[in-house]
Amino acid sequence: MVKNGLKGPKADAETIAKLTVQTLLRTVPVAMPGIFFLSGETALNEDNEEEATVNLSTMHKLYPNLPWHLSFSYGKALQKTCIVTWLGKPENKAAAQKALKARSNANMDAVFGKYVKGSCASVGTDGNVMQAAGPY
Repeated sequence: MVKNGLKGPKADAETIAKLTVQTLLRTVPVAMPGIFFLSGETALNEDNEEEATVNLSTMHKLYPNLPWHLSFSYGKALQKTCIVTWLGKPENKAAAQKALKARSNANMDAVFGKYVKGSCASVGTDGNVMQAAGPY
């Protein structure tokens, strides 16, 4: 995704969507079946899981008829809350599976341009520090 640098001014989801799709339309052949994003790094004070889901959803909302399938390769946009909830502890397994299912559904909604910001629970920015010390 076309995004600002970690220390640059923050771009909103609509700007990221427009610039990303504009770049893809100019450079990627329509014969390509799909483009799969990494969720991307964000500053420690940003929730990359939520931001990535919102960015993908905004692309699909603004551009519903793209020539390729846009989705995630499912890094942190899918896994962060799950992994931080689990932290390798058997007693956290059920809660982690529930978190994984919820974020999977959120990303499915994003692929259809229907994700509602904040509608999926996330460990948020606290998870950035927790996952760095955990099994990620």
